[in-house]
Amino acid sequence: MSNPLYDGLFGVHSGKSTPFLFLADGRVISHEMFLEMGARIAHVMTRIGLAPGDRVAVQVDKSPEALAIYAACAQAGLVFLPLNTAYTVDELSYFIENSGAALIICDSARRSGLTQIAQSLGAQIETLDANGSGTLIDQARAMPAQFDTVNRTGDDLAAFLYTSGTTGRSKGAMLTQANLLSNAQTLVDEWRFTDADVLLHALPIFHTHGLFVASNVTLAAGGSMVFLPKFDVDQIIEWMPKTTTMMGVPTFYTRLLSDDRFTRDLTAHMRLFVSGSAPLLAETHVQFETLTGHRILERYGMTETNMNTSNPYDGDRRAGTVGLPLPGVELKITDPDTGKTLPTGEIGQIEVRGPNVFKGYWQMPEKTAAELRADGFFITGDLGKTDHDGYVQIVGRNKDLIISGGYNIYPKEIELVLDDQPGVLESAVIGVPHPDFGETVLGIIVPENGQSPDLDGMMQAVRTSLARFKHPRQLILIDELPRNTMGKVQKNILRDQYREMFTP
Repeated sequence: MSNPLYDGLFGVHSGKSTPFLFLADGRVISHEMFLEMGARIAHVMTRIGLAPGDRVAVQVDKSPEALAIYAACAQAGLVFLPLNTAYTVDELSYFIENSGAALIICDSARRSGLTQIAQSLGAQIETLDANGSGTLIDQARAMPAQFDTVNRTGDDLAAFLYTSGTTGRSKGAMLTQANLLSNAQTLVDEWRFTDADVLLHALPIFHTHGLFVASNVTLAAGGSMVFLPKFDVDQIIEWMPKTTTMMGVPTFYTRLLSDDRFTRDLTAHMRLFVSGSAPLLAETHVQFETLTGHRILERYGMTETNMNTSNPYDGDRRAGTVGLPLPGVELKITDPDTGKTLPTGEIGQIEVRGPNVFKGYWQMPEKTAAELRADGFFITGDLGKTDHDGYVQIVGRNKDLIISGGYNIYPKEIELVLDDQPGVLESAVIGVPHPDFGETVLGIIVPENGQSPDLDGMMQAVRTSLARFKHPRQLILIDELPRNTMGKVQKNILRDQYREMFTP
């Protein structure tokens, strides 16, 4: 029997009693214990009728059991669909319905709100809480600790991750077993991970970074993780002496730099700091090296591709760049209008091709055809350029995507809520620089003639409808939005006008 993803990440650790997860409460879970946890959950899933290829939608807090659901899905040939824990029930309904999930796993507090969605789909619901309790684990305890791994190929789907443009519905990016495994193995080699590494893991696991980069790399290398529920400066500083590597978003590093306890001595034994999910300010890069002597390694990835480029482990890690294309990944800069490759140094759209590039968008052949070329190159939507040494610099996005604290935020979604409020003629949502989050959300409001919209009421409407990370930091009233001759709102003018609102 062959199952590339399970065999490559999980199965190789069968019987290993070495630590895999160090938890904040002092518990240690070995590789063997973790695999047994996953096998028991796989039994639950198959006992309730799930078959290979079925989708499992998961919105739960970070825990060893939550990570074990991923292992269970891989072993049982199911498609793992992690969902942001901040999503409201209204937001979840689309992802669950669109994916056709056969099983929904949620926090027990969410169960009642999701029951109607599950019933309409004929889906099952199980619960898992942050402390490891819930109906899923209650059943798993009675199951065998061994599960016969389901036969799959590298081209079979392993996961869905939902992404989106600035308009239209979110798209389910279909990631295969080979997509995930090849990228993990490449990063192990490029970043020199071994079974001696202990990764300081404070990222969420519903996101590519925390799941398919941090966790997969650790599993592929046979290492271990300090598995913290979330980023907490006190916990990071407490655990850092016991670790060798750390992956984080820029926010992690800016917050550490602002703490007097974060010193050169504290980091002296560390081997590697990696940053991604949002642009790392060159100033942060310099400050970090000045204080610690370490140069943060910045890389570039996407939901649809996992990692595409990385600054080198050995060699020049250049601030303001995302490094060089990874082995096996082809990258080119093209003219957005013609698709022709541009000369070195010219700005254009970034396109990538390689074993890491996703299979397409779930049930969206038109979107797939528009963004995934017939020759395998994926149009990323990012604008960038390369220098004569091959280093890639991302200069912006040809869509209005905002990345704040590592989370993707799509302005249209927020604008729809704002436009629907009393007294509002129209709105424009933009991202502006923020020293902590990279970017933060700003809402620009144009009132209807003679109206004075209630900004507090508008913010309350946003809080009700959207996850917290999407909330505008501020709403601003103006008379009219800047437009070009074709009537298109010129958000670049707004970004320039307000770009220093939150910078020191």
